Amino acid sequence: MTPSKMAIARLVVCFVLYANLGHVPSSLGVILRTTDKIVWANEFEPIELTCLIESISTNNPRIEWKKIKNGIPSYVYFQNKISGDLENRAQLREPANILIFNTTRKDTAEYRCEVAAIEDQRDFDEILISLAVRVKPVVPRCSIPESVTVGTSTELRCLENEGFPAPQYRWFHNNEELPQDPKNSPKYANFSYAINPDTGSLKFRRVRKDDAGEYYCQAKNDAGHAQCHPQTMEVCDVDILGIFLKSFGGVTFFVCLFASIYSIRRLRYHQKSHSGNDYNWSPRNGAVDYGEADEGHFRHKSSFVI
Repeated sequence: MTPSKMAIARLVVCFVLYANLGHVPSSLGVILRTTDKIVWANEFEPIELTCLIESISTNNPRIEWKKIKNGIPSYVYFQNKISGDLENRAQLREPANILIFNTTRKDTAEYRCEVAAIEDQRDFDEILISLAVRVKPVVPRCSIPESVTVGTSTELRCLENEGFPAPQYRWFHNNEELPQDPKNSPKYANFSYAINPDTGSLKFRRVRKDDAGEYYCQAKNDAGHAQCHPQTMEVCDVDILGIFLKSFGGVTFFVCLFASIYSIRRLRYHQKSHSGNDYNWSPRNGAVDYGEADEGHFRHKSSFVI
């Protein structure tokens, strides 16, 4: 057998093997691929979803794009025009890519590119792409106490609900970022605070005079960042005189209250004692009643018995 005939025989064998295994040479079927199956985009920025046709024989294949949100598919490119959620916001680019001009958070979904080629032996192929739209955080809500006392504990809070992915939080003191672990910084080694970058909490176990100043929080993700306005937290010394006066006032109040109660009970006791001794003695039979006689106006009411 000549070398040329042997080469032809090998090609025939390879074709038979591909056919038996369910594979079709690229020249006889449509094959799609994409540069990225997971795509990230920033909100209000353009993004292109790639659907590349590596092999096809049909001149005018049918191209469709579907958006799959919560398991429900809907057309975004159908019958050679943009439709659905992407209408007036996208265009099809050769060969089958779709370009979204300004992505929004509602565009986060899965997108399926489908190509049908009726003249190819393998006449259909599809590819699935996941699009996630990053959303920049808005100005977070910060809760910072106006005044705290030395030696007490306190907590500063920061919250933001719009950003996607969920932002990480950072705290600033007098325009300088606080390290998450103060022990790793010589400047803050003596500080007793703890930062939770996931929840935005800044807790002081024991407030020091050096903790006074301006504070603000920053929420940040891959789309951008936002921060609240600086607020001042004052740190006051322990008011020993005030505590003493409050304590003394409290003790004085209870002493006066006890004395008042004791005086009232004693007065009532004396009143009951006097009322028990005031008896009205009625005159006996045959006796003289002098109770109603005025001095100098003696009136005889009973006879004397001799």
